[in-house]
Amino acid sequence: MEKKRIMTVFGTRPEAIKMAPLVGALMEHPNLESICCVTAQHREMLDGVLQLFQIQPQYDLNIMAQQQSLSQITSRCLLGMDQVLQEAKPDLVLVHGDTSTTFAGALSAFYHKIPVGHVEAGLRTYDKYSPFPEEMNRTMVGALADLHFCPTAANRDNLLREKIAGEMFITGNTVIDALKTTVVPGYQFTDERLNQLNFKEHKVILVTCHRRENYGLPMQQIMLALREIAERFEDVQLVYPVHLSPIVRETAMKYLDGVPRIHLIDPLPADEMHNLMALCYFVMTDSGGLQEEAPALGKPVLVLRRETERPEAIAAGTVRLAGVEQDEIVALATQLLSSEAEYERMARAVNPYGDGRACDRIVKGILWHFGLCTEKPLDFVP
Repeated sequence: MEKKRIMTVFGTRPEAIKMAPLVGALMEHPNLESICCVTAQHREMLDGVLQLFQIQPQYDLNIMAQQQSLSQITSRCLLGMDQVLQEAKPDLVLVHGDTSTTFAGALSAFYHKIPVGHVEAGLRTYDKYSPFPEEMNRTMVGALADLHFCPTAANRDNLLREKIAGEMFITGNTVIDALKTTVVPGYQFTDERLNQLNFKEHKVILVTCHRRENYGLPMQQIMLALREIAERFEDVQLVYPVHLSPIVRETAMKYLDGVPRIHLIDPLPADEMHNLMALCYFVMTDSGGLQEEAPALGKPVLVLRRETERPEAIAAGTVRLAGVEQDEIVALATQLLSSEAEYERMARAVNPYGDGRACDRIVKGILWHFGLCTEKPLDFVP
């Protein structure tokens, strides 16, 4: 039987973390040929994930440029994908989530009349500028895709309400699959400052903040809130791996550099980030991925945004929306730091995002689509 050629396309660190276990699952199946194409939308941050998961892409567009605009990213991806698709001739192109690489990869496949599979499909805020540009990227990919691999039933329901065409599968999130391989007991960090943290005696808060819609006043408010939390609670340590964006780094240094018990460090490799998350007390983030990862590790999450496309965790009780106002962020963090009952309520809530078998369901969905198996995979149920 001739193998079906399945191309995965991704370009940023979060995409790579979530697609890495799927690349491995595709490689293991005898009826599928896995082809990996990276755009390197984020060169430095992508390479660490490729090395960690031992992925060697067959195609690398290497598009990243200094101070690149969204238009430049998208156009470089489209031009690069033209040649790749003409040469590789895949039977299916898999894109992930909501980046500019995701949109350009799906659009290029459409131009070549190649079916598109959308991993992490159906997330919505229904505000086209929040998150920006992610909300419109994933919405447009939804219209282009033929197979929709939705993490949750709510994500599928979004697509059904929009009357999106194509085959839909509820798979759970592939990031939970990745955590199974990266989190290990007794982990030693490469940054000795992290090894010296006393996770038993101190409440270590893991922080990330980098989204474009938080640039300016919202990010300033977030930084002031972090500073106030560190000054108010002597048993708290904040660890903030600062994104490489010049705007983010400038803002973080301006408000937080030199503040006692706040540790500004460089971005961490995926395995270090996952293990730090497993050891921390709770997470404060504007990242989408951490909202999914932290509940799987029993860690409460305060989301530093006005809304989230991941309402399942709020409904389950593992996540609370903290917004971008200093007083509200401090109030919610204070509640978690001061009330053991509130902390336990969030930490023990059921994770709605996966059971570590998302990649298996996606592979079975692909096989079913091509008539290589007789039964559609069962939906993930929390």
